Amino acid sequence: MAQFSRTWWGQRFIEALEKFTDPARLGRGRSYASGGRILDYTLAKGTVTAKVRGSINPYFGVYKEPIYKTSITLKAISAADWKKAIRHIASRADLVTKLLMNEMPDTIEDAFSGLGLHLLPHSESDFTTSCSCPDWANPCKHIAGVYYLLASALDHDPFLMFELRGLSRDDLHTELVRSPLGQILASALTTEDVPVEPVESYHTRPTEEPDAVVASHKAFWTGAKRLPAPPATASQASVPALLIKKQGDYPPFWHKDTSFISVMEELYDRVRTKNKQMK
Repeated sequence: MAQFSRTWWGQRFIEALEKFTDPARLGRGRSYASGGRILDYTLAKGTVTAKVRGSINPYFGVYKEPIYKTSITLKAISAADWKKAIRHIASRADLVTKLLMNEMPDTIEDAFSGLGLHLLPHSESDFTTSCSCPDWANPCKHIAGVYYLLASALDHDPFLMFELRGLSRDDLHTELVRSPLGQILASALTTEDVPVEPVESYHTRPTEEPDAVVASHKAFWTGAKRLPAPPATASQASVPALLIKKQGDYPPFWHKDTSFISVMEELYDRVRTKNKQMK
């Protein structure tokens, strides 16, 4: 499963399948998808069609390797509901920004849940599938294999989910840019090409400067303006009994009730004050 659903939206797609599909069929479908049995795979008008190599099975009267035609269609969102959903999306800068940057926002479902809709599939009713194989169960292993291939495609291009729901990538981008917030964010994300102007050389050419008139050698060395006076050096801050403090308040050799550090700080202060008086 990890091979075909590396992203959170791919995982949500597989989780929806696991709710109504037999785990054994999903396992065989995963092996079909990873084993190169899906020969052709196209997406057009919200429907995924594929050609899948079947297996030889004399029990079903299959004596040579067959090619089955499989199709998967997701329930499309109506144009009226898409307008409502886009209105919700266009009112949130976080959703518009990520979508304009070709990224899938992790809170994209918020724009649909308030309308009673879902972008990602939630149940079996979201899917309409068919396969030309003799297996009566739906989904069969061939459909399950296409499911996993579709999950892998969604990992690389999450906007396929919009197309499966009836809205192309170009139409989504057009609707978002048309909104007031989308116009502002689109202009901020658009980079303008700076025209390149040719030059004769990439190296800086030396320029001639007139000779400066110097009145004397002293004026040459001191310059026209005096340098500012150096700032006064600040006295180094001292911390009383810094080395003593490493011993802690009550070192092993100290048996009094008062803190060893406080006693030594007081002693250091007395010595420092005495030294100042002797100067």
